Amino acid sequence: MLSINYNPKRTRFRKQHRGRMKGMSYRGNHINFGKYALQALEPAWITSRQIEAGRRAMTRNARRGGKIWVRIFPDKPVTVRPTETRMGSGKGSPEYWVAVVKPGRILYEMGGVAENIARKAISIAASKMPIKTQFILLG
Repeated sequence: MLSINYNPKRTRFRKQHRGRMKGMSYRGNHINFGKYALQALEPAWITSRQIEAGRRAMTRNARRGGKIWVRIFPDKPVTVRPTETRMGSGKGSPEYWVAVVKPGRILYEMGGVAENIARKAISIAASKMPIKTQFILLG
């Protein structure tokens, strides 16, 4: 099974602040490639593992037919301090990567398959996501 590496090749800075997720997504909330899509309804951090799990579920369910586009990329490093570490001594090292997703953002797109197959595949991918999502049709 082909696995996609969801880590940035390089970043300008090694560590980032957490930030806060307020408001709606104003980019990436329209279907651009396929005919069907999965749209986020809540704000969240989606890890690279969750993205890959959703993609695999969709690919496996659609079998050979159709094409899948992953519209989010994890470019934010999340740092974790070692367990039982005293306060001070700086920020932890980057452990995994997340994509910051706001409501309205398209997560996956799908095309080239019948609607019932797309609905089933996208619903399985939705179950892998840590947030509420909705199925969208183009047109």
